[in-house]
Amino acid sequence: MRLLGSEAACGTTSGAASNFGGVDDVRLVNTGSTNRLVTVTDSAGNTVATMTLIAGEVTFIRKKREEKIFAAHAEVKGVGVVTP
Repeated sequence: MRLLGSEAACGTTSGAASNFGGVDDVRLVNTGSTNRLVTVTDSAGNTVATMTLIAGEVTFIRKKREEKIFAAHAEVKGVGVVTP
């Protein structure tokens, strides 16, 4: 895995969602002690998919480059990556 930027807190609204530099793959970590909802939106802000990220969990999401991600709390952090 190669990092494509610096890890940052996810936005907490669709208006603050990030495409993480237009990458396809994003590494997410829930640094908090509460399960958090993660939402993927299209470029117009419409919900494409949602998932719950368990407290302390690390996961990877593959998305379209124009799609964006936000979370229910800034305890969820993300960074764009290239996976083998």
